[in-house]
Amino acid sequence: MALSDEQRGRLATDAAEIIGRYPRARSALLPLLHLVQAEEGYVSADGIEFCAAQLGLTEAEVTAVVSFYTMFKRRPVGDYHVGVCTNALCAVMGGDAIFADLQQHLGIGNDETTPDGKVTIEHLECNAACDYAPVMMINWEFFDDMTPQRARDLVDGLRAGADVTPTRGAPRLCTWRQASRILAGFPDGQAADGHTAGHASLAGLRIAKEHGWVPDGGRP
Repeated sequence: MALSDEQRGRLATDAAEIIGRYPRARSALLPLLHLVQAEEGYVSADGIEFCAAQLGLTEAEVTAVVSFYTMFKRRPVGDYHVGVCTNALCAVMGGDAIFADLQQHLGIGNDETTPDGKVTIEHLECNAACDYAPVMMINWEFFDDMTPQRARDLVDGLRAGADVTPTRGAPRLCTWRQASRILAGFPDGQAADGHTAGHASLAGLRIAKEHGWVPDGGRP
């Protein structure tokens, strides 16, 4: 779908603000790609052309970046991108079973979207949250210690319009397009809210304090 003149005008205003944050215009490519993804839900051919024109790059240069980073999608994504970690630890703790169950439950495959446009599922590599395995991410917010039934309940809730709260991080789950806009550099005001670390991540620090352990330098 082609970008309308209204969309291009809106994007150009935001793009100018983003580009102004960098000493070299081309350094703004990643946030600009998130910006067009926030507008369309994915990075279209028009989105690539827009970014190239704004930064003085060729469309081939922009496409190379889009195809390298998996956070940029080349086809429409649902309101909620549900990523299931299937890397080593999450897989053996149940991630593979969760992902297989979700595919069967939703009737879609990897990187596909439900017919109502609500949920896209994808298997992800490490989410850097191994102490909470198996882990899912919905629009890049953490959902820890998952089970197949909890995963089913989550996606059913999302499709029904229920309020869903991440395990850690932002207290309110935003949509895929809203998440892309945040990644473009336009915060939604939730960064200082919620819990960013949980008991498992802090266990080592707690134990060290209980035992009075300090680093070799002698300072706690």
